[in-house]
Amino acid sequence: MTTGPDRDIFMLNFARGSVALAALFLAGPALAQGKPLAPPASDAMPPVELTISMKDGKPVCDPAELKLPADTNIALHIVSSADAPVTITAPGQFENGLVLHADGDLVHVASEKGYTVKQNGQGTLRLRTMKAGQEEYACTSTRKADAPFKGKLVLSPPAN
Repeated sequence: MTTGPDRDIFMLNFARGSVALAALFLAGPALAQGKPLAPPASDAMPPVELTISMKDGKPVCDPAELKLPADTNIALHIVSSADAPVTITAPGQFENGLVLHADGDLVHVASEKGYTVKQNGQGTLRLRTMKAGQEEYACTSTRKADAPFKGKLVLSPPAN
């Protein structure tokens, strides 16, 4: 092992690299994309719950009209009593740049268009909502992919 100034430079560079790697890991997907999000329109992070059940073998998501503040960080708690995995999709909302954190029984689908909730699973998605407007959202069972539940995602300007 070397000693002296060469060793000190090596150790300093190693420490810098470790700190940079740790910062990237802790920042999560938003930073990993290289395009940081602008500050949210509101500092509030309202908790919102979405429940999934099954009726006649098809998923049903509640609320059917999911109202959220636009351009705001939210915590979306998802609880499923469905006896099959269900994928939640909404155009543009689940892209890596908008997802801040996911935990529990949630798996990001490869297309980045949604999250699959495990059978009888639950979890929390922390995400930045898109700009104000309306989109369709869907809950699709892996057993009945041809019969998704379709709801409305309503993004309204937040009250400051």
